[in-house]
Amino acid sequence: MELQVINSPFTQEQTELLNRLLPTLSETQRIWLSGYLTAIQASGVAATSALETPAVNAAGQPAVPAPAISKEITVLFGSQTGNSSGIAKKFSKKLQEQGFEVTTSSMSDFKPNNLKKVQNLLIVVSTHGEGEPPDSAIAFHEFLHSKRAPKLDDLKFSVLALGDTSYEFFCQTGKDFDNRLAELGGTRLTPRMDCDVDFEESAAEWMNNVLSELNAASTLTPVSVSSVGAAASTSTESEFTRSNPFQAEVLENLNLNGRGSDRETRHIELSLEGSGLSYEPGDSLGIIPQNHPLLVEEIIAAAGWNGEEIIQVSKKGDTLSLQDALTKYFEITVLTKPLLEQIVNLTSNAQLRKLLEPGNEQELRNYINDHDLLDLIQDFDLRGVTASEFVTLLRKIPARLYSIASSPSAYPDEVHLTVRTVRYQANGRDRYGVCSVQLAERIEPGDQLPVFIQNNDNFKLPANPDAPIIMIGPGTGVAPFRAFIGEREEQGAGGKSWLFYGDQHFATDFLYQVEWQRWLADGVLTRMDVAFSRDTDEKVYVQHRMLERSRELYEWLQEGAYIYVCGDEKKMAHDVHSTLAAILVQEGGLTMEAATDYLIQLQQDKRYQRDVY
Repeated sequence: MELQVINSPFTQEQTELLNRLLPTLSETQRIWLSGYLTAIQASGVAATSALETPAVNAAGQPAVPAPAISKEITVLFGSQTGNSSGIAKKFSKKLQEQGFEVTTSSMSDFKPNNLKKVQNLLIVVSTHGEGEPPDSAIAFHEFLHSKRAPKLDDLKFSVLALGDTSYEFFCQTGKDFDNRLAELGGTRLTPRMDCDVDFEESAAEWMNNVLSELNAASTLTPVSVSSVGAAASTSTESEFTRSNPFQAEVLENLNLNGRGSDRETRHIELSLEGSGLSYEPGDSLGIIPQNHPLLVEEIIAAAGWNGEEIIQVSKKGDTLSLQDALTKYFEITVLTKPLLEQIVNLTSNAQLRKLLEPGNEQELRNYINDHDLLDLIQDFDLRGVTASEFVTLLRKIPARLYSIASSPSAYPDEVHLTVRTVRYQANGRDRYGVCSVQLAERIEPGDQLPVFIQNNDNFKLPANPDAPIIMIGPGTGVAPFRAFIGEREEQGAGGKSWLFYGDQHFATDFLYQVEWQRWLADGVLTRMDVAFSRDTDEKVYVQHRMLERSRELYEWLQEGAYIYVCGDEKKMAHDVHSTLAAILVQEGGLTMEAATDYLIQLQQDKRYQRDVY
């Protein structure tokens, strides 16, 4: 419709200008203009030309428009397994689509002194282990909590914290950043959002809250985020994600351990054909597992429930039978303090209430660590609680992440895993690793598993194929190094490579022995040192082999070698780190403080990378 003086409030000159302009606008430009005019009206700011009289306030003075928020936004992420990185990058793209100028960076790559120049800061960070920052966030975390941290009176910020409620210090790193930025004078753009392992909905809510605040103070048109996956989907990305996993066919399922071993390690090969999923060495594969059917039956019987009862399992109203819900949807093997705090309100059990009282923290911690849902029901006589009341308190079963053990170049459209089966006894009952026992006992070639790729930018081969690499991976920690060496073989990389590997027995527990020997013979793997702890009177581990080769290892570091560590964090990774520091002291003549700083610098330079759990 063409504007005219008689059907609009505009002058003849204005209608002519508008009639020339409007037909030339794209749909995006029209939406932007609509939002712009709406924002002007909402803020009470009059649009004036240079020739018009400025707006005045009630006192007759020129009106001062409310300051619009800067369009420059810095997004920093601290990630151990890639979740924070993925969320940050997707949200950054959404912000850019709305006209914001976005700088996105890992905390390890961000120069802390630039923080005082930032006006709008969004932080996405995970918590690692017992309340520690992830490796990529350590230096920035230390800077922010040091005396060198600047005053940040002009800063607006918001924090998305990722964590796991089964850990005592849930989302502690995110809380640290949130509190410290406020202490330094920053103003919260939105309140911090703490996310459990099932983080998609909470992360999307945080994004929408941040977008609403940014759009309310700017002239940009609001666009909501319906899910984390929707925050940045492109035609080149696979449609399959954590929330929409791909059903991958199992091609192979073998036990890698020899006869007589007290360990069982499965080599799993899966087909990704037709999925559009891609990965790089160092990435992980997520599997959505199912709980052990025997445990599900025991829980239903102990609580006196009916397995056929239909219950709601999600906020969207999805329903399943109770048996299917406990098998496929809810976490039943891990207890958390928040869960017990909610369950105590459904029962009059005085013993459970006492366990949660102040002063019993250590007893509570011990109980949570050593028991599961069946124990809870039996120990505190929860038989009278209805299934519909109970399951609303349970969290969604988390995906299990496994380091990928294959090179995508060597095995296109396939992904391989190395999974140690977890079985043990506790409190008079057999216990099962949820996913590992499913893979070992209930998955055969031809079956399907729901999977997704978890990218990990913090564990990658050097960009320079001629750079030397040192890989330290006992047990299943060797998995990503099979991918590394396989990829280097396909690339024809010229860099030296050195693997430290260990397990219990040479004869039964030497995972992928034939492949390592072939790669050594072909020169793809330059050197390999092994430690089999139960084959000698005195237990020998990978860190002992490192000390025995300390001079050569130090020389490799001086040549620019990259160090990779994969495996158990609580003991192995800590011991390896201490051993590296000791080698720097012994061979490099450094003080222990200087050796510690040296390793921190290696981490910042991405020459010391860890994939620990």
